[in-house]
Amino acid sequence: MAERRNNEFAIETHHLTRRFGHVVAVDDLNLSISRGEVFGFLGPNGAGKSTTIRMLCGILRPSEGGGTVGGFDIVNEPEKIKRVIGYMSQSFGLYSDLTVEENLAFYSRLYLRDWSVAKQKREAIIETMGFGEYRDQLSAQLSGGWKQRLALACAVVHEPQILFLDEPTAGIDPVSRRVLWDILYDLSQNKGITLFVTTHYMEEAERCNKIGFIWRGRLVACDSPSVIKSRTMTDELLNLKCSDIQKAFELLSKAPDIIDVNIYGDELHIVVPQAREGAETVRRLMDGAGVAVHMLEPIAASIEDVFVSLSRRN
Repeated sequence: MAERRNNEFAIETHHLTRRFGHVVAVDDLNLSISRGEVFGFLGPNGAGKSTTIRMLCGILRPSEGGGTVGGFDIVNEPEKIKRVIGYMSQSFGLYSDLTVEENLAFYSRLYLRDWSVAKQKREAIIETMGFGEYRDQLSAQLSGGWKQRLALACAVVHEPQILFLDEPTAGIDPVSRRVLWDILYDLSQNKGITLFVTTHYMEEAERCNKIGFIWRGRLVACDSPSVIKSRTMTDELLNLKCSDIQKAFELLSKAPDIIDVNIYGDELHIVVPQAREGAETVRRLMDGAGVAVHMLEPIAASIEDVFVSLSRRN
């Protein structure tokens, strides 16, 4: 196992930049992620999330800048980094013609040279993640949620210091997502593993200790969810339920006093400078259009509201 260096940060980058020709995929990225932290990395498709992970994992060389992962330099010590990290992608990348136990055996031996230690770790992860009755089943026959659980088990069977997860819950049902996150929190809180997670599920981002929002390669916000919400949403937010949501949306989208409006299920989230005056404007517009207001009240901004606001602002 690679030598562990004393460093309060599990991941740290300084002006990290990656270009592909004239395209700047990651632009002057500065991050400091503490050990044992759950860090959520958010941004639209093509924003630079996966490119960042590839550089941090020692797979892709930066064009400029640098950083450390687990105390090792991402430019000069990529092989040492690979020994102290785990990686789990959004697509199931395990061997479909192998059983659960055979997949775990392969990955444990890949990372751990001692056969007896590898077997011990493998048995422990089978018990911890509830694979007892599935150990002889082909991975191809598992449900989506169990496949992702197996992918996670293979990523942590060697007990890495840092775990990179690229949209780990994409495409699985809500119950399986909750179970997977319970396991992730256990790894962070009880095992001290640092989690670097990309996700498009905003309720998952809310559960992170810190989140960073990247847009066209640039980090535009980075802090705890509560701090980012308070700093980003300087305007106020109204929640509207009404008789004709589509008509209300069209009216409010054109209103000069309304900053922004978005549909959330059967509700509208309306961004206004001041909640009281904004509510009066909304009621006046709805009354004039014959739209019945069932509920109109101020609400606190969610991470999804922040995500939308930052996207449109940038």
